[in-house]
Amino acid sequence: MFELSLMCPENRVETLSDALDALDALSVSVEDADAQTDAEQALFGEPGMPPPKDGWQRSRVLALYHTEEMANEALALLKAQDFFADCQILGLQVVPEQDWVRLTQSQFTPVEITPAFWIVPTWHEPPAQASIVIRLDPGLAFGTGTHPTTRMCLRWIAQQSSTSGNPLGRVLDYGCGSGILAIGAAKHGALDIDAVDIDEAAVESTVQNAQANAVNLKAGLPDLVSGSYQTVLANILATPLKVLAPLLWSRVAPGGALVLAGILERQCEELKLAYAPYCELTVSDQQEGWILMSARRNASK
Repeated sequence: MFELSLMCPENRVETLSDALDALDALSVSVEDADAQTDAEQALFGEPGMPPPKDGWQRSRVLALYHTEEMANEALALLKAQDFFADCQILGLQVVPEQDWVRLTQSQFTPVEITPAFWIVPTWHEPPAQASIVIRLDPGLAFGTGTHPTTRMCLRWIAQQSSTSGNPLGRVLDYGCGSGILAIGAAKHGALDIDAVDIDEAAVESTVQNAQANAVNLKAGLPDLVSGSYQTVLANILATPLKVLAPLLWSRVAPGGALVLAGILERQCEELKLAYAPYCELTVSDQQEGWILMSARRNASK
């Protein structure tokens, strides 16, 4: 493969990237050309949401092509466009062949939730001490167990299962992504589980992952939700969690728990305020700048 490297100003990043994509680039990526220098600029935004800008003041755009001929043809067409006048050609170089599958797999290793509860990619053997295992490979949907928000939710689930009976009860995983929280609940004794997401790809991913882990659950779009649940889990982001406050709380059964994640420590007070008309949120866990917040409905209500 061959990597075409270009420099462009911020206002040309989107146009140039779209043009490279249309010219059959295998992939297009954008980097800060001033990274690791005094001129480096951070792009701040809500985690998991689109960045506030398409690029940096000086952006390096990298495009991969199968052959040198394809890269040169693309470059010739780009040079003829008016928008390319402010761009520079940094070079074209060979990218050494690698076993990309093996390289990707090497970046994902078993993740410990508790000493007995682990998430293990299919190409790894479970650790000897793992008595509860979720088999999950990286995919299109969010949730491989490596993010602190996912680990905290799974840790909360594991802690509930240590009490007698079926403390999780009927479970709702709202914004299920890969289905990892719903699967974790099933692995800890929950028998009636609804996993919903607005993304159909996430729903399909949840179905496949549930089958791979031999657990039973129902997955679908949000209209699948019905009735009340003993456990309502939502690992999304602060902004949609605030919007969803009345909906999520309305699904919590008497004596049931609401568990929210995807929240930065600095967003704690705004979440408490958003949920104040319905419940009193408290911080149940924190890790690497993220927090887990929860509330329990009075058993008589």
